[in-house]
Amino acid sequence: MLLPNNFDELITQANSENLYIKLIKQLNKDFLLANIDLDFDEEVLPTSLKYILHETVFKLIQEKFMEYLNLLYIVDVSEKKVRQLDGSDVVVLSEQVTFLILQREWQKVWYRHKTKNRL
Repeated sequence: MLLPNNFDELITQANSENLYIKLIKQLNKDFLLANIDLDFDEEVLPTSLKYILHETVFKLIQEKFMEYLNLLYIVDVSEKKVRQLDGSDVVVLSEQVTFLILQREWQKVWYRHKTKNRL
């Protein structure tokens, strides 16, 4: 699996494989597990998804850092990748972390779909 390099590639891949709704469901599941009050409608537009998720991650970093760390743990975002980010600008950092979250959730959905189709 080639990981998407940006948000547009990720959404294009998800839509081309008809897995966008499963991506939304995976996000909702992990946010619920992290005890974060965010529940996306399955009809959410990709641009709205990106905006709301970015805003949520930004607020978590600023106001609820332990919940932010818990979310990263539950989603299973690579600690190494997060450490490589420049944290000097919280807006930019939260945007980059938002993409890492989406990228990891996409991996989960894609692998589950491919494994299910092989059985």
